[in-house]
Amino acid sequence: MRFYENIKKTSLHRLPQRSYYIPEGEATCTDLNGIWDFQFFENGDAAQIGEEWDKIDVPSCWQLRGYENPNYTNINYPFPYDPPYVPDINPVGIYRREFEVKDTNMRQYLVFEGISSCGEIFVNGRYVGFTTGNHLQSEFDITSYALKGANELVVKVHKWAVTSYMEDQDFLRFNGIFRDVYLLSRPKGHLHDLKITTENNSIYIETDRKILACLYDDGVLIKEQFFNRSGKLTVEDPKQWTAETPELYTLMIKCAGENIIQKVGFRTVSISKNRELLINNRPVKLRGVNHHDTNPYEGWCMTRDEMLTDLLLMKKLNVNTIRTSHYPPHPEFLNMCDELGFYVVLETDSEAHGIVLADPASVGWSTSTVSPGDLPDWKDEHVERMARAYNRDKNHASIIMWSIGNESGFGENHKAMVDYIRSVDNSRLVHSEDASRMADVGKYDAEKLKYSDVYSRMYLSFEQMDEALNREDITAPIFLCEYSHAMGNGPGDIWYYWDKIYKNKAFIGGCVWEWADHAVVRDGVQLYGGDFEGELTHDSNFCADGIVFSDRSFKAGSYEMRATYAPFRFYVKENGIYYKNYFDFIDLTGYTLKITVTCDGAVVDEKTVSATVKPHGTLRIELDKKLPAICKKGAAVAVSLYKGDEEIGTLERPLDIKRQREEKCTELAELFEDEFNIFACGERFKYAFSKQTGNLLSMVIDGKEQLKAPVMLSVFRATTDNERNLRGRWVNEECIDRSFHKVYTATVFDGRIRVRASIAGISRRPVLKYTSFITVYADGRINTVLRANVSESILYLPRLGFEYVLEKDSPFTYFGYGPMESYIDMFHHARLNEYESTPENEYVNYVRPQEHGNHTCVRDLKIGKMRFSADSMDINVSKYSVKQLDEAQHTDELPESDGTYLRIDYKNSGLGSTSCGPLIAREFALFEKNIIFEYDMEITK
Repeated sequence: MRFYENIKKTSLHRLPQRSYYIPEGEATCTDLNGIWDFQFFENGDAAQIGEEWDKIDVPSCWQLRGYENPNYTNINYPFPYDPPYVPDINPVGIYRREFEVKDTNMRQYLVFEGISSCGEIFVNGRYVGFTTGNHLQSEFDITSYALKGANELVVKVHKWAVTSYMEDQDFLRFNGIFRDVYLLSRPKGHLHDLKITTENNSIYIETDRKILACLYDDGVLIKEQFFNRSGKLTVEDPKQWTAETPELYTLMIKCAGENIIQKVGFRTVSISKNRELLINNRPVKLRGVNHHDTNPYEGWCMTRDEMLTDLLLMKKLNVNTIRTSHYPPHPEFLNMCDELGFYVVLETDSEAHGIVLADPASVGWSTSTVSPGDLPDWKDEHVERMARAYNRDKNHASIIMWSIGNESGFGENHKAMVDYIRSVDNSRLVHSEDASRMADVGKYDAEKLKYSDVYSRMYLSFEQMDEALNREDITAPIFLCEYSHAMGNGPGDIWYYWDKIYKNKAFIGGCVWEWADHAVVRDGVQLYGGDFEGELTHDSNFCADGIVFSDRSFKAGSYEMRATYAPFRFYVKENGIYYKNYFDFIDLTGYTLKITVTCDGAVVDEKTVSATVKPHGTLRIELDKKLPAICKKGAAVAVSLYKGDEEIGTLERPLDIKRQREEKCTELAELFEDEFNIFACGERFKYAFSKQTGNLLSMVIDGKEQLKAPVMLSVFRATTDNERNLRGRWVNEECIDRSFHKVYTATVFDGRIRVRASIAGISRRPVLKYTSFITVYADGRINTVLRANVSESILYLPRLGFEYVLEKDSPFTYFGYGPMESYIDMFHHARLNEYESTPENEYVNYVRPQEHGNHTCVRDLKIGKMRFSADSMDINVSKYSVKQLDEAQHTDELPESDGTYLRIDYKNSGLGSTSCGPLIAREFALFEKNIIFEYDMEITK
């Protein structure tokens, strides 16, 4: 057994974890980031350091610097499951640099914020020790190794270690020194650890030395007191810290010539008798996201500016909660969470998801003899990981829950982690999704429910949420630590989760999976699992599952989350707007409300209001004008919340009012036919309908052909990422991506065309039988009425509608939900209005090309010389065909556009979260078996 395969000794000479701080005063911090010497060896155990050194930047991931390739795997371990052993051929990266020590009378400490996976430390050729735990801090006392002046530091990083079995997170796998490295030079007699807690109006301080504590409020010294290891500072009527009001005091601890600065927030966490989460004794909802450290060029490395950017973007999207999936972040990230205001579920570096697939004969989570969570020898490592996370981050007001890890099953060692964290901290909640889930898996075990202070689950369906709410054995708040899978185009269900969360006190919120797409950008193309040479197992693009793109730009799903998380709701009654304040601590002082009433795309009333509304309170706003009673296309009321010039959120509700019908030509056009076609002619038009397809073959308007291909009735769309689990059914079982039309009859009846036909996938029975009635009027208008019956064997159709191919780059205008793409279950970010666009503007650059650019609830579309209208339809205007989008796996595989691809759909199914979550709800997809769809095509002037 090699030393790094010994689970009983996963470090040597690493100091006990302390709270995070960078001392000032007589102490100095020397930044060791920068350019290091580097050698890489495929066979690490046989490595012989040579004379020639490459150069590498630190921090970095060596797979993104030309040494090996990245690998993306979600569940599967990238090596055989044979704990504690890792592959015999274990690559190693050897790092070398010099650093300077100016004063050998000072104590010298090397600090590594992140090394993957096992780092051996050498100073001046002498072995200092080693560390494991990828995303956990490691500190070494090198005072006895350091010399005055120049010193040599060598770090030998092994790719895998026994602890890699506890680091099987869902992300691109990288190695190297990927977080900051620095040298702390500290005076003798300095303090080591520092614990700060608050209760009522007191700050309690525990240290291992005699100190002077100085407390500042906005730079003004308000308290100063000496302590011998422990004591308290009392603050009269202290300001309270919350995510909405992140009030912080500055505490300076002086000891042995050092100054240690910590931010302190007065904040309590508790649970009400109604199972509400209480912050400072007020109920709050956690509007959250899961956050991985990811950069498309740097992998796991994120600069402080990039971390700050993430947090500021979250604020713009109304996020108030972050789960640090699935490891502690850089410690500066948490400082920013304190200052900006976020509730944090701090997860330690522990995941063993690959257990579920390690033994082909096993079902679900392996236990007892093979799971690290149950093996006695692994207990200390489990507890130490929890202890390292706690001790580094225990002083942060932002942290409201400690999470013992993710997707590792729940065994005796996990119980020990919970016992440990409860023994050292009773001021926060303990989170274990595994305990909640495993209590319900297999033989019911209610005992496990006691090991998590919240009943935490992932991707519950709406029905399962109702069941959890009504279970008598669940007495804890219900938290969805992962929900609404944001992969690709989507997610399509986030608003509806929050309908339930807001209606029930016991639901305290949840975290969207996840923040940003994971990808590696090369030559402008985003790459993912399977794109890298040497990947023996991978999970394709399942890593591209962010609510924002990898470059942090927003997509429609981002704005849908922003709308869902907006801190208000409203409804319209008579001529009043009833505004519900969903802030938990803010009464709207300093905020303004803007109410906008639109009718047929025009603003008919506007009003701006400044008012105080208590948290969770309701305000009635009387409109100055009567709401519209009738419209042609649609009317709506929008409410926007502003703080100064910054828009916090806008929500809109359509008005359910009568729509005025247009007067249209009723004179029929003359029809004539030959063996294969039916023709209609008029002053400006000449149409040909195929008897073999039942649809338009040619459409000449004002002497010019409008169609580049015959019109086609179809049911398939380029599958979205969230449909990856349904694609096999549609493509391999039902074969609807390769469909045939069978026209049984196509006749002229009473001046109209009647078509009886079906659609069937290759080698399959018809999925759809239909009759269409096509009426051509003297002014060129075509009225189509489709009556369809869907086979009972079909779960649901991706969509149903007519495909037109028009001239390339055709601009268009439409009245419906826009301006960004919208779907039946993802339109709350959109506004009902009239918009202008182009096929180019409609394109969305998803990591893997897929269905995009839809607009729902469209009443009117003008494109070229055509105008389409319906009571309600979905439209899609794209520069790519369904086939082109569906076949491309990367954006550079899309061809040059050769036309404008227009869809006029009865319905385009919603987006859901089915790739990781439940099947899309019935009301949001085309589950219908009997369908009637009517639309008009008219000639424009």
